[in-house]
Amino acid sequence: MTGTAALLAALGAVAIGFGLLSALLALLQPFTDPLWIAGNLVVGVALLGTAVFMSLDTLRARMRSGSGRRAGKYGTSAVASALLGVLILSLLGFLSTRYSHRFDVSEAGVHTLSQQTTELLAGLDRDVSITAFFSESEAPPIQALLDRYAFASDRVTLRFVDPNAEPALVEELGLTSEDLARGVVRFALESGESTTLSEFSEPDVTNALRKLLKSTGKKVYFLTGHNERETVAGPGDEGDWANGPDTWGRAAGALVNETYAVEPLLLAARGEVPEDASALIVAGPTRPLLASELEAIERYVARGGSLFVAIDPRAQTNLYDLLDAWGIRLGDDVIVDRALALFGQATTPMAAEYDAEHPITTLLREPAIFPMVRSVELDPAAEADFTILAKTGNESWAERDLEASRTTGRIEFGPEDLPGPVPIAVAGSPHRASDAGHPDPHGASAGEAAPGRIVVFGDSDFATNEYLDALRNRDLFVNSINWLAGDVEQIAIRPNVSRASTFQMTQEQFRLIQYLSLFVLPEAIAVLGVFTWWSRRQGSVGRAAGAGGGR
Repeated sequence: MTGTAALLAALGAVAIGFGLLSALLALLQPFTDPLWIAGNLVVGVALLGTAVFMSLDTLRARMRSGSGRRAGKYGTSAVASALLGVLILSLLGFLSTRYSHRFDVSEAGVHTLSQQTTELLAGLDRDVSITAFFSESEAPPIQALLDRYAFASDRVTLRFVDPNAEPALVEELGLTSEDLARGVVRFALESGESTTLSEFSEPDVTNALRKLLKSTGKKVYFLTGHNERETVAGPGDEGDWANGPDTWGRAAGALVNETYAVEPLLLAARGEVPEDASALIVAGPTRPLLASELEAIERYVARGGSLFVAIDPRAQTNLYDLLDAWGIRLGDDVIVDRALALFGQATTPMAAEYDAEHPITTLLREPAIFPMVRSVELDPAAEADFTILAKTGNESWAERDLEASRTTGRIEFGPEDLPGPVPIAVAGSPHRASDAGHPDPHGASAGEAAPGRIVVFGDSDFATNEYLDALRNRDLFVNSINWLAGDVEQIAIRPNVSRASTFQMTQEQFRLIQYLSLFVLPEAIAVLGVFTWWSRRQGSVGRAAGAGGGR
């Protein structure tokens, strides 16, 4: 076979090989263009036919001499090896569609569902259908995320709909043009219950599913009237919750996402904490409570109620005596940590150590941020069962000479200061005299109310809108309310609110990249390899001819 014929034959084999491989892939993934398959096969057959026609005389001579039989034997072996390779690749592709597994190699695990989401999907006892409405020209930004939900549970079915192609369905579901402008996702149960979503992050999707599967249940009250952190939207705020950076609007919204009903409580007017209160939250008061309010809170805890208290350093409140009676002491100090703090801000330390046994913190591995936090210590002589939930780092301390620090502008560890690690949050139950024989909060005898539960933090900034989504602040806050409300099964590590960086492409752009990566580039490399082989072959033939002429 001449050099030109060999080149044409090799190029034809490459074209036919990629054409057959594309045809096999089209059976598994129907995105391959038929024109690409047909073009490769036609060009390949044409090149091979031309090569054979150019080499007919050479082939006849080789067959008569016997070398053709050896070449045919080697050629048959090469073809068989190539076919075996194609068969193995096809089999692997087929098995991958039947027994798929996913790996997330991103450092932050942005392509992996959170523990809370996977537990929710694993516990599904009803089928959920997800219908995403996006136009054909758009690449749904939520497609990869919803694919992970459908992959994680057999009870989740996923369908993408082009609203322009199915206007009847859009009209039947009552979707407006405003809904469809950004795209909308509908979640529905077989019973007919449904909800829609236009925000595309994992927390949004998980919360939508949770609300659909579980109706609003227990009630959580926020104490008001003492300049506590705002939760309800005020003038100029958007939505239902307060938007200011120093408010607890997102914290209240986070509880609603956990299916709690959230309400403000003006205890001075009500006189008693409502019987339906699963928890009472006192978030950063800066004015004293009435004596009747303090007594009402004490009665509420005594009858088995759950209390969450977050008090900032030097706050002008009179809750200290009540907490002290339960064995909880809030220090008149500010914790300083120059080693483990947010951006090196010494008075914004991080929680460096959690109680690994307590349900609130047992799953936490990352720190939480506490801007301007005070120490929360326990009285060892108190008849109570409390646990220190979180402590700051070993190199931190609780600065107690605040006036001197303010005057000089310098903060240095002194003999009167409390060395680290410093406790900043506690949880447990105060034992009444009648509970002495029941150290377990659930161990009260029949007919006797179990002792209440209390969680106390030496800071209320950590759950404000500015800091709630930092590190594990949200988990620490919501887990605390879950534990207080008796919903230990809801304690989890929640999905990160931050979104992974994405590059949006149209379907045409995505298909072009598929072709370039799967077919065009590999075939171009193969063609380049053929030309390299051919040029080297021609060079070796020329050198051999020159050597023969010299002799």
